[in-house]
Amino acid sequence: MRPLFPLLSLFVATCVFAQTPQKAIEVKVVVVNMFEVGADTGDAPGEYQYWVEREHLDKVFPLPEGYHDVRMNEDGVLGVVTGVGTARAAATIMALGHDPRFDLTHAYFVIAGIAGIDPHMGSLGSAVWADYVVDGDLAHEIDAREIPNDWKTGYVPLGKSVPYEQPRQARFGDDGNVYQLNPALLDWAFGLTKGIKLEDNAGMKERRLQFAPAAAQRPPFVLRGGNLSASTFWHGKLMSQWAHDWVSYQTDGKSTYAVCGMEDTGTLQSLTWLARAGKVDIHRVLVLRTASNYDQQREGATAAESLAETKIRQYSAYMPSLDTAYRVGHVVVDALVADWSKTKDHIPGQQ
Repeated sequence: MRPLFPLLSLFVATCVFAQTPQKAIEVKVVVVNMFEVGADTGDAPGEYQYWVEREHLDKVFPLPEGYHDVRMNEDGVLGVVTGVGTARAAATIMALGHDPRFDLTHAYFVIAGIAGIDPHMGSLGSAVWADYVVDGDLAHEIDAREIPNDWKTGYVPLGKSVPYEQPRQARFGDDGNVYQLNPALLDWAFGLTKGIKLEDNAGMKERRLQFAPAAAQRPPFVLRGGNLSASTFWHGKLMSQWAHDWVSYQTDGKSTYAVCGMEDTGTLQSLTWLARAGKVDIHRVLVLRTASNYDQQREGATAAESLAETKIRQYSAYMPSLDTAYRVGHVVVDALVADWSKTKDHIPGQQ
């Protein structure tokens, strides 16, 4: 009878080999988009498609815990779609952050999507690097028909009893209300991209002339400003004024509202807690929003009339804003990857 030891040794070795975890894939840059229309390639684009096609994000990794499969290229750039709204964004980014297949400890995050822009700050097709991202959902609210006559708004900071009550610090602290992006990294990204020529067309020029502010009439350009993140698609001059006041209040006057998006506070909340767990570096995050439409009505129109014209893929600069997000964002992404021997351990712009 043959001894069983060689067979047993082989079995044990096989089991040990099977249980050996694979080395996590080093990710250099994560591009975060919020929505896609149809397929990832070859049809009407959403925020994801240009990145997939132009950055050659050809390898697909299923992400059942998140909104959408993720994609990656051979250079270490990973693309993720969060889904629309802060809840989907937070859940998807948290799922990605805990995925053992990826090493995100040195990864940069470039959040790139479209937005509405204040015509006093910029024009259609413009790109805004966020200095602060402010939450527009965490609040108390009284219907406008019931607010006191001396109130500017029925929207009251969480934990307060009147609009813009001082001191600003809420009962629950600032967790989730305000996120400041790394100023050094922001300065570097802005300096790298501020001279980029952006897509323009006759329709955008015609629409620009329907707005009085000088900034609204400029050809598209790259700027910095405050980002208001809220799950309601609000619209109109009065709401835009509220956004200005809200961002100024929440940042102690350090930021000026420029664009409105939806998902960015959800994404940043997850990244903040993932950083606390040592899985990502919160100082390596950039937020880029590009103007698909103005956040308010043109001269001679009502807010309701303007809202009726303002639908996804019917925005005045929908396609150009998608192109702008890639055209500006990829310059930063490619620079980070090309200089990885330095940027892996040293954040650009920091001493």
